[in-house]
Amino acid sequence: MTGEGGSGGALAIAVGNRVLMLEYSVYAVISPEGCAAILWSDGTKGPQAAEALKLTASDIAELECVTDDVVPEPLGGAHNDHKAAAANLKEYLKKHLEELKAMTPEELIEQRYQKFRAMTRVQG
Repeated sequence: MTGEGGSGGALAIAVGNRVLMLEYSVYAVISPEGCAAILWSDGTKGPQAAEALKLTASDIAELECVTDDVVPEPLGGAHNDHKAAAANLKEYLKKHLEELKAMTPEELIEQRYQKFRAMTRVQG
């Protein structure tokens, strides 16, 4: 993911065997303002909802929920140095594609199944 994966598009992105996120990207099935409007009937509580949603790449990696790897970005973000950002992404894509290419179709299916099962863990 680069930038923002949101709403139904966010759900569609997560169905792969591997999901990589750039360091400063975000992922959520609802915007913080939309979440705040539903939970507290107050869209201005977006910052509070954003914190609760845990939508940053580092939050999601810590939760072991969607992303399989976080790709570092150049200082200040990918938009500040496109070439360095592309080189970082290339390195991570090559690594993950090599791992996936070494797997049988059955192993790929089982890995995806286990990944989705792990997303259903409840944390208290």
